[in-house]
Amino acid sequence: MSEQPAIREIESYPEQQTRGSRVEGRRYTSKEFLEKEWEGMWTKVWLLLGREAELPNHGDWQMEPVGSEEILMVRQQDGGVKAFYNVCQHRGNPLVGEDKGSVRRFVCKYHSWAYTPDGELNFAPDKEDFPEGNPCGKIRLAPVACETFAGFIWINMDPECVTLKEYLGPIWDEWQLRDIHTWKRTMANSMWLPCNWKVVLDNFNESYHVPTVHMGETTDSNRSEIRGNINTYFKETRFDLSDEGHNRMIMEGGYGVGSTDKEGNILEPLATQLRYWELDPEDFKGNPEGTREAIQGAKRRLGAERGYTHYDKIPDEQFTDAFHYTLFPNFAVSVWSDGFHFLRARPHRSDPEQCLFDNWWYSSPASIGTPSERGMGGSDEVERTLLKFGEDSIGPAIEDDVRVFVTQQRGFRSRGFTGVYLSHQETRIRRYHELIDDYVEGRRTK
Repeated sequence: MSEQPAIREIESYPEQQTRGSRVEGRRYTSKEFLEKEWEGMWTKVWLLLGREAELPNHGDWQMEPVGSEEILMVRQQDGGVKAFYNVCQHRGNPLVGEDKGSVRRFVCKYHSWAYTPDGELNFAPDKEDFPEGNPCGKIRLAPVACETFAGFIWINMDPECVTLKEYLGPIWDEWQLRDIHTWKRTMANSMWLPCNWKVVLDNFNESYHVPTVHMGETTDSNRSEIRGNINTYFKETRFDLSDEGHNRMIMEGGYGVGSTDKEGNILEPLATQLRYWELDPEDFKGNPEGTREAIQGAKRRLGAERGYTHYDKIPDEQFTDAFHYTLFPNFAVSVWSDGFHFLRARPHRSDPEQCLFDNWWYSSPASIGTPSERGMGGSDEVERTLLKFGEDSIGPAIEDDVRVFVTQQRGFRSRGFTGVYLSHQETRIRRYHELIDDYVEGRRTK
């Protein structure tokens, strides 16, 4: 008889204090604040950029913009990944202009200076004509601190930065248990939005907006009775803030409103999910809330034999509940048992009222093609699609958020807005902005 896996407990984060900052509208509209933020914060923190799986071979590369910089990430001969600023050391011309590719050497299109994948200059025309000597073997691309974790490539522009593990704190241990490095991107929509990047992260730092924005709640609604696929009622939601500045919000699978018809019959997609895990929807007629523990038990019992190899490493709650993280400064993600909802915002290089927003989805290998409760897309790794605001849809549900992002940005320009008035469940927003201030004002440098 096989040994049952140990039940994983959810460890608490330490209590955090805030200073009561007002968070005024200028933070979202001021070019001066954008520049302070860039120099004081963006260049001092670890940023999630590329994906290791997209660089399978030596010489494969990705380039991603972050504010006024472009970062070049390259697979090395030894299997590792190095990152460089995308700029030739001769006269400052960018080496690449595309998102990804593969090279034997990076050749500058201005004067044909050529660099090997490890950043060394190994060819320059007329190399004998330099007063300081032949630049080959002497000049290298400017490096950027680079580490890999959970299948992603992370960079830090601060040469004196702490390690990524130290920066991520409890996130490191929690994500190591999910086998996320094996998951595939099955949806990838990106869009330039007419709003500040912090508008996006503020939104994903709380669930207070969910009933109003996504479920049409009115002033007559009782928030304690509203239950969708997730339960966002603050008294039943777990809010955690880590010492490192990252946050976690755990919302129970709701399976209430929207899960049954008037007779109490379980509706789709919940009904199909139950059948997939060998549960009969008829057994839960009039009792949709009972499906939560039943699904947890079925996944624990049947998961391993169906190829869900990470199930024995995660707590029961993750089989049904939303484990939503916001990683400072610009990455929000909901980690389900079989899916990873990737939400990232990057600043414009000069306009504080624009940002690049990514709405992506990663699926565990065993869940692809099955009725996973949150699954999206097909079975193959998909390429990113850059959509146009006002013309294209960024994706289901997130459209609702984007509409609010844009109207809120308009409101931040008003002299009538003098600062936020936050509920306790929105504490994560206040602390998030106070951490930005700590970087900008030099109180925090790592």
